[in-house]
Amino acid sequence: MQALLRRARSLPGILTIIIVLGAATYLVYRHFQPATSTAGNERGFNGNGPAAVSVAAVTAGDIAVRIPALGAISPLATVTVKTQISGQLQKIAFQEGQLVHEGDFLAQIDPRPYESALNQAKANQSRDEALLANARLDLSRYQGLLAEDGISAQQVDTQRALVAQYEGTVAADTALVNTAALNLQYAHIVSPVTGQAGLRQVDQGNYVTIGDANGIVVITQMNPITAIFSIPEDNVTTIQQRLHSGATLVVDAYDRSNNKLLASGKLATLDNQIDATTGTIKLRAIFDNSAGVLYPNQFVNIRLLVNTLSDQLIMPNAAVQRGAPNGVVSTFVYKVNGDSTVTVQPVALGVVDGENVVVTEGLAAGDLVVTEGGDRLRDGAKVLLPADVPKPVSTGEKKPNKNFRKDGGGGFRRGNGGGFP
Repeated sequence: MQALLRRARSLPGILTIIIVLGAATYLVYRHFQPATSTAGNERGFNGNGPAAVSVAAVTAGDIAVRIPALGAISPLATVTVKTQISGQLQKIAFQEGQLVHEGDFLAQIDPRPYESALNQAKANQSRDEALLANARLDLSRYQGLLAEDGISAQQVDTQRALVAQYEGTVAADTALVNTAALNLQYAHIVSPVTGQAGLRQVDQGNYVTIGDANGIVVITQMNPITAIFSIPEDNVTTIQQRLHSGATLVVDAYDRSNNKLLASGKLATLDNQIDATTGTIKLRAIFDNSAGVLYPNQFVNIRLLVNTLSDQLIMPNAAVQRGAPNGVVSTFVYKVNGDSTVTVQPVALGVVDGENVVVTEGLAAGDLVVTEGGDRLRDGAKVLLPADVPKPVSTGEKKPNKNFRKDGGGGFRRGNGGGFP
């Protein structure tokens, strides 16, 4: 120590001490570091070893031709129930959200004014019918007297006109009676359609009039229900041909994330004209909706099944690569050879259905293609197939060096005393 202090008095001595301390720190650090494997580096992007990849086989089978679209749920009937007369709302007989059927009692307006109007109309009708009956009797008598030259023809004509007048009055009375009876019927409000009742728009006890814009309640038909969506006009001919051949085109409705199937239905009809602005045409699909998962104005992702192609070569869409591996821009895959090397194989693609795509040129059934790890490959590269990946010897935690013990902070210290942290 004294020798070190004497040497520390000069600049070369200070540098010597720094170097000695740095070397000691490095050796201690390496002593505590666990052994690491270089296998990962050897298989990395810049390594010379084989790259681990995932593969899939090209298979022969059927694939669906589907047209994706964005749609919105639309009910077949939405009715705002309004009063057809004015009066005090005496009773509301439905619950919000209740399923009501056509003809079910919904609300009652005070009927007493309309009962009185009906009774008055009937009374006027009875009076005028009596006058008409009397006028007809007088006409009959006058006609008899005229045959005996007892009265003039003018009196008979006047009586005949009076009978016609009373007949008109009675006809008007009958119309008034029917109107009063209809108003009394309107006081008893029933559901015009079968559907789900919405939120109540007016409370019991209020005075309602014909001009109320919101009405009493909105009834929406929920089962069945439809979806309106648009597709490009290029698909119209194919769809029309399928419909004219008697085929039923299946329509699937998925949620906003396009992952969960909500309901399956069928195509009902196409619109009668193409939107010239967007080059699309609207279609309507109908769903049973007995489970009530579809709601009016709900956004859905639509998949229209147009056709099913048989005996097609199918591979995962994840295997498709796009670029210019050989200096020519193309669509290609990495085809796995028998010696675990890959070849850049240009391919021609057809119909895409979800995660699968049809291969029209470039591959045959049974060929293996790389689906994951292709970003680390090049033509002729060696690959490590999933079945050849070695399993680790142990999955347990690495045991600490027996010369160390845990301290209170979760680290290790040498021996039982001080030392290096």
